[in-house]
Amino acid sequence: MSKYQTRQRKELLAYLSAHADEALTARHIARELGNSEISLSAVYRNLNELEKEGLLRRVAAQGAGREACYQYAADEHCREALHLACRKCGRSFHMDGETADALIARVAERDGFQLDRTETVLYGVCGNCREVPR
Repeated sequence: MSKYQTRQRKELLAYLSAHADEALTARHIARELGNSEISLSAVYRNLNELEKEGLLRRVAAQGAGREACYQYAADEHCREALHLACRKCGRSFHMDGETADALIARVAERDGFQLDRTETVLYGVCGNCREVPR
């Protein structure tokens, strides 16, 4: 854990944990925390430290362009989960553990490739966003 627990870091962590199912850019976070007097440079600095500490994961998100997106991953369950990310709404979900284990085993068996649970995100469209044919 970081040496310092500044007010800015505490507010940033509180915001990230409240939005754990979203991939957020530093600019978005700074804008949302604007009333807290947290500068964009402080957000970037803290995100970098939190990522090094394993409390955040860097993810690709739809519509973010080249900006890095971050997702809160302090929970051990979250770090060990495969994630499903919706390209429409941006939400992220944990894949069921049994399903993830079966997928990882199948990929290893068929392709000889070991997936890294901490880095794997599958992109698609969630059930809430998926258009249902009429």
